[in-house]
Amino acid sequence: MPSSHSSPETHPAAEDHVDRVQAEWRRERPEVDLGPQSVIARLHRVANTLTARLVEVYRQHGLSEGEFDVLCALRRAGEPYARQPAELARTTVVTTGGLTKRLDALERRGLVVREHSGGDGRTKIARLTPAGRQLIDTAFTAHMDNEAALVNALGEGERAEMERLLRTWQTALDAESAQH
Repeated sequence: MPSSHSSPETHPAAEDHVDRVQAEWRRERPEVDLGPQSVIARLHRVANTLTARLVEVYRQHGLSEGEFDVLCALRRAGEPYARQPAELARTTVVTTGGLTKRLDALERRGLVVREHSGGDGRTKIARLTPAGRQLIDTAFTAHMDNEAALVNALGEGERAEMERLLRTWQTALDAESAQH
């Protein structure tokens, strides 16, 4: 489905904040290559804008970004919507210390329960309650509607190209990190 917005190929973009910053740097430090800043600064600004818009939807459902992420990880696990805390930490953007705080808060609200699992009783799992499942199903639907609206400024081809470029870049960055 084509976007109702014009694409960058048909209308040149107006000067933006990064252009103005770079003009100042070119004046002050003409010997420095500003090329990388054209991408990084714009990506950083887009990421900040996206985060603010995403968090707004989480708040509408009474959730923080980390709580939303934990509930999503539990919901994606499928029946019985449970995972061990170590697995939750690996599949979310939440640190293990932050995970405990979020699980405590979600448990107090009746959205998650922590129970013993396995024969020895030492292993714990976190599980969605019915109220937690209902909340995350509603919040996730609103989240996906929000994401669709956020990428609507790009046409289908532009979105596919953006996805390809970001995947390539992330793969290269991950490989580089693995070497260090």
